[in-house]
Amino acid sequence: MKAFIAYIAEELGLESSGCDYPNICAGTDRYAMYKVGPVLSVSHGMGIPSIAIMLHELIKLLYHAKCSNVTIFRIGTSGGIGLDPGSVVITRESVDATFKPQFEQVVLGKTVIRSTNLDEQLTKELMQCSIEIGQFHTVIGNTMCTLDFYEGQGRLDGAICLYSEEEKLQYLKEAYDSGVRNIEMESSVFAAMCNLSGVKAAVVCVTLLDRLEGDQISTSHEVLVEYQKRPQKLVGYFIKKSLGKV
Repeated sequence: MKAFIAYIAEELGLESSGCDYPNICAGTDRYAMYKVGPVLSVSHGMGIPSIAIMLHELIKLLYHAKCSNVTIFRIGTSGGIGLDPGSVVITRESVDATFKPQFEQVVLGKTVIRSTNLDEQLTKELMQCSIEIGQFHTVIGNTMCTLDFYEGQGRLDGAICLYSEEEKLQYLKEAYDSGVRNIEMESSVFAAMCNLSGVKAAVVCVTLLDRLEGDQISTSHEVLVEYQKRPQKLVGYFIKKSLGKV
């Protein structure tokens, strides 16, 4: 996140020689937060519980700071389905492991189901930005959000695996046929909470591998570093364009 804030500072012409960007949340180890100009950059851990805690506290912060016209982006990495590594996926809607566009949570002993739709116009604008950048392959597709990295995503290399490779591939192909183009572990609660809070939001993730081809990443470290910059470039360009700096 510090790297992103340094990148966006340069893109917006807000950087200064020898400038360091302090971690606003240095007193906690839950997440790091950086700010430059109108952009706030916050980290989160892996999985729904981690990002949910951060979002509760971030949304309260934005409310008490009287921020308006807020747009929140989740940028990160994911496993692709039927896409070349390095492809960027802009999420149309987040779906669960049964391909339903919903986030399910137990509140006070009762199951609550919330919508995971994302802002359609924002998605289209991001896609247009990618076309204008013209540097990497980008698609709009559904993102499957799972509760587990191994069995929940059909991996064969976990400590426990009670299904065959054939069953795994059948499941991933069913996901693809339903419109899923990538898999991660945060988008459902992100979409649900932003919907409930009335905040425009989008999910932009790069794919590090095609899960139809395997479970292990074989790409070199140098190439992976470049891949991981792609969501930053896309969102950074969108921010520049929104501020009239393109």
